[in-house]
Amino acid sequence: MFINRLFTGVPVRAVLLCAAFVAGPAAAQTAAQTSAQGSNFDSTSTASAARLDDIQVTATRTPQRVSNTLAATTVIDRDDIERLQARSVRDLLRRTPGLTVTNNGGPGKSTSIFLRGTESDHTLVLVDGVEYRSATAGQAAIEDLPVEQIERIEIVRGPRSSLYGSDAIGGVIQIFTRNGRGVSGTRPYFQIGAGSDSTYEGQVGLSGSDDNSHYNLSVSGQRTDGFDACTADAAGTGGCFTDEPDDDGYDRVSVAFNYGHIFDNGVAWELNFLRAESSVDFDGTAQNSSDAIQQIIGTSLSWRPIETWRTKLAYGNSRDDSDNFLDGQYVTAFETQRHQLSWQNDITLPNDDLFTLGLDYKHESVDGDNNGDRRNDFGGAGREDSRDNKGVFVQYLGDWGRHHVQLSGRGDDNEQFGEHATGSAAYGIDFAENYTASISYGTAFKAPTFNELYFPNYGNPELDPEESDSVEVGLDGDHGWGRWSLHAYQTEIDDLIAYDSATFAPANIEDTRIRGVEASAGTVLADWQLNAQFTWLKAENRTSGPNKGNDLPRRPSHSAQFDVDRAFGRYSAGASLTIADSSYDDAANDNELDSYQLVDLRASMQVARDWLVQATLNNVFDEEYQTARFYNQADRNVFFTLRYQPQ
Repeated sequence: MFINRLFTGVPVRAVLLCAAFVAGPAAAQTAAQTSAQGSNFDSTSTASAARLDDIQVTATRTPQRVSNTLAATTVIDRDDIERLQARSVRDLLRRTPGLTVTNNGGPGKSTSIFLRGTESDHTLVLVDGVEYRSATAGQAAIEDLPVEQIERIEIVRGPRSSLYGSDAIGGVIQIFTRNGRGVSGTRPYFQIGAGSDSTYEGQVGLSGSDDNSHYNLSVSGQRTDGFDACTADAAGTGGCFTDEPDDDGYDRVSVAFNYGHIFDNGVAWELNFLRAESSVDFDGTAQNSSDAIQQIIGTSLSWRPIETWRTKLAYGNSRDDSDNFLDGQYVTAFETQRHQLSWQNDITLPNDDLFTLGLDYKHESVDGDNNGDRRNDFGGAGREDSRDNKGVFVQYLGDWGRHHVQLSGRGDDNEQFGEHATGSAAYGIDFAENYTASISYGTAFKAPTFNELYFPNYGNPELDPEESDSVEVGLDGDHGWGRWSLHAYQTEIDDLIAYDSATFAPANIEDTRIRGVEASAGTVLADWQLNAQFTWLKAENRTSGPNKGNDLPRRPSHSAQFDVDRAFGRYSAGASLTIADSSYDDAANDNELDSYQLVDLRASMQVARDWLVQATLNNVFDEEYQTARFYNQADRNVFFTLRYQPQ
């Protein structure tokens, strides 16, 4: 009831009018004022052990060095993206401990994130502080995010509902777009590339900054013929219930804009915009192509009324629209939209500890046509096509010499599912100069998506929200030669929502337990840059019934990633090894996905001061593998890039 009273009497129109004065997402603005150069891979540098410790804002919604936060955090920056020659967000995320990414048949196809063994819609994805996910499917369409327009990615593993509300059971991933900070004057940049499967990519951009402003504008595109997304089984049906042995292509055009300005009175304003329009072909009997729009707009305003109080107002809007076709004929359409407002206050206490108090408001709506008649099929008796969520959160960050404390709590009032309280507590201690031990506990919850509740011939309106409890212990080392990290955790989820093949609808699984261990290390040895991560995972259905004791689908019990790079003057070379154990594709554990090992090679040559030629050879040994049953992955392939980027 307390949350309701906070928002009572504030008309939505008045709130939206206030948002007109707000600029740039709060997290992005915080990063703008405090970001240091450098990058850490799970508290281990992906670029150089000698680089400065990085500032992250996602774990606590406030600026904090990665080495100081008690959360398991990975930061990937622009230098890492270009060095690794990553061509998708998926390529970058698979290097994160405890994270598995599955894909339904190549570029542009549905891609799912399983963070610490939780469900694919249990990870909250933010773009420049704006929530980015479909209100219908519940997942973030990371397959449509242009990696060329990304500045950095912060991945926080472990529950964060106590700060962000619903959907953060597994963790939070925040993606920051390129912004022009640190660029002296105005500089153009561009890149073009071509490779296997008739794949072509390109980008052109302009970025710059001065004492008070920064800006970036870029346009990028990608097209590929792709390959056959889905393989038919002996009966000729396969996972797509059809046999369509053709190439399934993908096209995308995107534009990104980011602007920030600090006024003479110290008020900081941020504005960001990202829009991606795509077309993708796939295999299916009901539909086999789709046109989609992903759009994010964010704006925020921050200032310090007094030295010890920093306040931020932020507004964000995200859209996820798709028109779906069968052999070129229109079939269905879905449109989802989300408005979000936040007001955050950070107060520095006399002993330099930090206290945070904030309010969040979110409104999400769905418009869907499942009959080809362009009407809203989500409306009607017993169905909802919109809902609000109001939240209030508090946080305390304390450092007492060798001792570190992080406490947070949140109350949410969901229009459909009532009030939920979540919290977290973490304690860390530094010892022997180079080591930090930590222990933490957190709770989280997630409301069912509109698809899970109401999708025609699929939804189950009787679903309950999911709730979780997590405990974690960690040990981190920071040495002159590099950094390493070891974390173990257990998460128990009540009423996990999963597809029930007996009813052909989603249902709540009463009891699920996930246990895992994550290890990572990074160093520079004789000019060789080495990074490695290993994950052990046991995600188990513990509900009485025929599936009790079975593994949750698509979670390999063991996985590992190794990256090695070295520069030789104007030249550089690198290699990556990806290892994943076998897993199952169904709750009954009848259909096994084979283990796989991938080797990728990369090289680059600086042909002139601002010109770089890059080349990759991926899946060197032409491994045949699947991350989702019947859905193919790329065989051996090459890609070449010419990049112009003034120093």
